[in-house]
Amino acid sequence: MSIEAKTAPKHAVTARPLTELLECPPETGNLLTETARCVDFQAGESVFRQNADCKGLYLVVSGAFERKAERLKTRLALGPVRSGDLVELAAALGESRHTYSLNAVTPGTALLLPIDPLRQAFESYPPLRMRLLEELAREVSRAYRVCCLTRAIPLRRRAASRESL
Repeated sequence: MSIEAKTAPKHAVTARPLTELLECPPETGNLLTETARCVDFQAGESVFRQNADCKGLYLVVSGAFERKAERLKTRLALGPVRSGDLVELAAALGESRHTYSLNAVTPGTALLLPIDPLRQAFESYPPLRMRLLEELAREVSRAYRVCCLTRAIPLRRRAASRESL
């Protein structure tokens, strides 16, 4: 594990409360509230597919979902998504193409903040976009820490088995 992963302060990568992330002036909040909608999904149903156009930012309300991606002709399981998770910040904040696929594992519901009103909110209140960009950076840091930890465990096991020989 790298020195950065060991010494990075844990508070720097913990998720911020959703109310803090989406805090904005009343008129911007009203725009997002009026256009938000709940979408129900059945087990096995796809919420969105990798490389498809982003319809907006999703907040998982209930159920269990899984993220999968294909990179260099290899399928990768990116991990579970649970209630309270914001999904696909990268696509909503970036080029509007999904970077992975999201599928329902159990029946569930997600709140969709449609992309056009979301962009209007970013225009009318730029700090909202900045907070979401900061959260995306935290999400990447959390994933990096998990990668470092999962890589370090097999290395430790191999080193321990060599020492016992």
